[in-house]
Amino acid sequence: MNFLSDWFIQLDPTLRFYWGIAIFASIVVIIQMTMSFAGMGDIDSGDADVDFSTDTDSLDNAGSMHLLSIRNIFYFLLGFGWAGVSLWSTIPNTIALCVVSILVGCLFVAIFIFLFRQMMKLQSNGAFNVNDAVGKVCDVYLRIPGQNEGLGKVQISFNGSVQELDARTSGDPIPSGAKVRVLRVIEKKVLEVEPLNIEH
Repeated sequence: MNFLSDWFIQLDPTLRFYWGIAIFASIVVIIQMTMSFAGMGDIDSGDADVDFSTDTDSLDNAGSMHLLSIRNIFYFLLGFGWAGVSLWSTIPNTIALCVVSILVGCLFVAIFIFLFRQMMKLQSNGAFNVNDAVGKVCDVYLRIPGQNEGLGKVQISFNGSVQELDARTSGDPIPSGAKVRVLRVIEKKVLEVEPLNIEH
């Protein structure tokens, strides 16, 4: 441990910065993936009609806000940090290295979004009934505005098939990563939810 700490301290401050980001982001992403594969990221919820496709329009509907999700921020940091470490001796100009690292970080986000959506398609069994989700608990993927002022996203597991559905709430805003309970279906694939700590 002393050898590692001495090695880290002796690094150039900028290279130490890239190493720190790379190591931290790697640990977080590994934990996220481990939890997902272990099923800890599964969610319950649902409501309304039978749907015969995965929610493949979710990225388009959410627009650029998807890029602000916590998960994608860590994917960006992963690419940014390791690009800085790997290209440190190749690109001596600090500004140029930073620009290239940012581009690699953005590429990592795009790759992970693509892979995630392909995994969702593979997990889909081709049909699900959103009514089955009423009363169940799910995770907020994209922040849900409060007072019914807009839509967020929740991720829901239907018999092993992970879906993203629109959600809204009449209460306070609900941040990404929060647990919510599905109250009812407002319209096709739009759920009304409440924070899990709300007591009736």
